[in-house]
Amino acid sequence: MPIMSPSDAGALVLRDGPVVPSPLPATTITLSQIVRKYFRIFRSSLIERMVYRGDFLLGTLLRFLPMITTILLWQAVYKGSGKEELAGFTFQQMIAYLLLVHISRMFSSMPGLAVGIARDIRDGSLKKYLVQPLHMLGYLTAYRMAHKVAYISMSCVPYAILFFLCRQFFGGFPDPAVFLGYVISLLLAFFVGFYFEACIGMIGFWFLEVTSFLYVINTLNFFISGQMFPIDLLPGVWPTLLKLLPFQYLAYFPALVFLGKIQGMALIQGLLAELAWALILVVLANVLYRLGLRRYSAFGG
Repeated sequence: MPIMSPSDAGALVLRDGPVVPSPLPATTITLSQIVRKYFRIFRSSLIERMVYRGDFLLGTLLRFLPMITTILLWQAVYKGSGKEELAGFTFQQMIAYLLLVHISRMFSSMPGLAVGIARDIRDGSLKKYLVQPLHMLGYLTAYRMAHKVAYISMSCVPYAILFFLCRQFFGGFPDPAVFLGYVISLLLAFFVGFYFEACIGMIGFWFLEVTSFLYVINTLNFFISGQMFPIDLLPGVWPTLLKLLPFQYLAYFPALVFLGKIQGMALIQGLLAELAWALILVVLANVLYRLGLRRYSAFGG
């Protein structure tokens, strides 16, 4: 029998042969363990966000003030044009659309996400995801979901009051099938908005300073996603071209679903296209993350 010395612990010594390391026991990580891990992140992030309830409530109330200016502005636009409709929108539908854009932004907007990713890459904070059993995108997804749940739960009452006061601008509540499509479009808008911002943040792997670039992208995104006004108001072929891109699902598409302008087969096709864009952005963000890690280096503590 072979004799093993203390220095050979963990190795198998073969007579007249080389020292072969003994196989280590394989560690299997199940799907339920992964779900529990990121659910704990979601739960702790939700608790953290709920600490600042007053801040969320005050910020929501202050966001309502520009709506007064918006209503007066579009009232002057319609009066000056002398038309009952602009690009298929009556004055009441236009105000309802702009109100619904606020709801879309509650789900799709990701303030500070791209900047935060680029900053973590630049200052080396990305190491915290590499030395722990955490995927950066998985962690940030759970964190942002907690943020959205906290924000929506704190702002639902003020928004309900606002929509009640502005109920004259709405033609009525959509039927159950359309409302279900509206809810699905909002949930998918979260993933489209999150992973689009994540993809933009990944350019920090290749460029040291990206703040100016991110500002330009976010400003352009605010315009072409329909957050300022419906993209149907744009001239020529621009509305058709922009509807081929994922940006419309951040604001324009969900609002039109609620207003009943997209129904039936068009609604199903739109939701499938939104799902396809969400999956494309998920894959793209993960590919950029892996490619970026190949050239990433960090020093210090």
